[in-house]
Amino acid sequence: MVSAGDFRNGLTIEYEGNVFQVIEFQHVKPGKGAAFVRTKLKNIKNGGVVEKTFRPTEKCPQAHIERKEMQYLYSDGDLFHFMDTETFEQIALGEDQVGDTLKFVKEEEMVKILSHNNEVFAIEPPLFVELKITETEPGFKGDTSTGATKPAVVETGATVYVPLFVEIDDVIKIDTRTGDYLSRA
Repeated sequence: MVSAGDFRNGLTIEYEGNVFQVIEFQHVKPGKGAAFVRTKLKNIKNGGVVEKTFRPTEKCPQAHIERKEMQYLYSDGDLFHFMDTETFEQIALGEDQVGDTLKFVKEEEMVKILSHNNEVFAIEPPLFVELKITETEPGFKGDTSTGATKPAVVETGATVYVPLFVEIDDVIKIDTRTGDYLSRA
């Protein structure tokens, strides 16, 4: 059990039957009345953010999130298959659990599977990936002063906006959190 007075950013708690992560917290001591803790909590299963206030002595059970590194094997239809590289145990997750988190992940890459009470709720891809460009329009020489970009399709099928000098078969580095082009690899 964690008291509200001990909240820290990143702490995960169970509250009202859901699992929340503390995004922001602020201890408030008004001139009149009792102190309280104002928080912003993110529901880790559906991503919703709520604001709650707690008394500093209020207690919540701490939620233990398991992060397991697994290898993304392949997808067949709407199932995505992952394997634990230590035990060789495989799991299959549906499209509703995966969402679009794998749009920059190639087969056989390592990802982190996040679960609470053996229920998978999220997948964390690597922060940066290197992918080959499969489709893009040709760039024009001399049109670089404006920082112009063009759409390009990478080998996983996702579309990324890249500078005009990037061509087909170039390998680029992408930030998976934002989907932004970083550099040529």
